[in-house]
Amino acid sequence: MVSEVQFDKIQKLIQQGIDEGATLETGGTGRPDGLNAGYYIRPTVFSHVTNDMTIAREEIFGPVLSLIGYTNDDDAIRIANDTPYGLSGYISSADPERAKRMARLIRTGNVHLNGAPLDNKAPFGGYKQSGNGREWGAHGFQEFLEVKAIMGYNAAG
Repeated sequence: MVSEVQFDKIQKLIQQGIDEGATLETGGTGRPDGLNAGYYIRPTVFSHVTNDMTIAREEIFGPVLSLIGYTNDDDAIRIANDTPYGLSGYISSADPERAKRMARLIRTGNVHLNGAPLDNKAPFGGYKQSGNGREWGAHGFQEFLEVKAIMGYNAAG
């Protein structure tokens, strides 16, 4: 992590996941084995996470994965949208049309289908508390423009 503050924040979130009853599959608090200094985080995976747990509600920005089960596509979309954040989402599906249909319903600034990488020509930015505005691509360029409206041109004749 970039700083002790970020390291401590992620350590606290991992501990909250454990305390709130998520199943720790791998990782956990502390540094990875063999790294006794620096702000390294153990890659951590939780299962049996529910959407009311802190680790499901916060943007962790570290190597922490929370697995949340769902019953059908509508339930998955409800869970994905039940957050104050919306920076990026991921959908994996053997059916590309199904994935695209679901991507349109998720309230995030970016949706990656089947592991698609970032594209610097596409706009980047979030929804809700994940931010306004866009970077990259034509939309990002427009952030630097000042728009002017001139009214009454024909009336000035």
